[in-house]
Amino acid sequence: MSKENKIYGIRAVIEAVEAGQAINKVYLQKGLGGDLYQELEALLRKKGISTSYVPVERLNRFTQNNHQGAVADIAPVDFHHFETLMEQVLSDESKKPLFLLLDQVSDVRNFGAIIRTAECCGVSGIIIPRSGSAPLNQDTVKTSAGGVFNVPIAKVNHLKDALFYMQSSGVHVVAATEKAEKSIYESQMSEACAIVMGAEDKGITPSILKLVDESVNLPLLGEIGSLNVSVACGVFLYEAVRQRGLY
Repeated sequence: MSKENKIYGIRAVIEAVEAGQAINKVYLQKGLGGDLYQELEALLRKKGISTSYVPVERLNRFTQNNHQGAVADIAPVDFHHFETLMEQVLSDESKKPLFLLLDQVSDVRNFGAIIRTAECCGVSGIIIPRSGSAPLNQDTVKTSAGGVFNVPIAKVNHLKDALFYMQSSGVHVVAATEKAEKSIYESQMSEACAIVMGAEDKGITPSILKLVDESVNLPLLGEIGSLNVSVACGVFLYEAVRQRGLY
């Protein structure tokens, strides 16, 4: 956490949350109590903001000032409201929407690399869950080569809800998984489409896989069983570009 992207102090964090500041995570001191502290905890739960309880020594490393037991990691860009983003994208009938849903991709550099490729492929928006996703921090900005400032990113409480919303809006949802029997080159991504990419270690959550419209894999001709998620994402996005004739 860089010094330029944090807020410390219980009251300051409360005010930042209530003002709608884009927050990656709030670090709270273990074992702390008091009315104001409990007010902050309740507010973080209500807003679905990721929280981590840490020893006071870790908070002291973040700042030499009085943190009062709370330090917030601030995102360098604002997140978009999911439904508003969907309405804006789908209202433009001149374009075929292309979305990315990242199911708990947790590595910052993978996240940044995915954003960079998404920007190059004209992705309409990236959707991530509030819990379990890599933070959008300065490392993400650097790895994305500034792509974070050009691709809308929305956080949702549950990817399932986003998936249902997309399907009801006529968006075809494709899952990238090695468990699929069908190849990416048999997929349907030429119209309004959303691609789901899974976590680095576990892939796509089984409950999400059950809901998608189509599951496809990438042919692997070597001995290694999978590709890095950012590399696989690049292949999927450029296959969508190819199918749409956008080259």
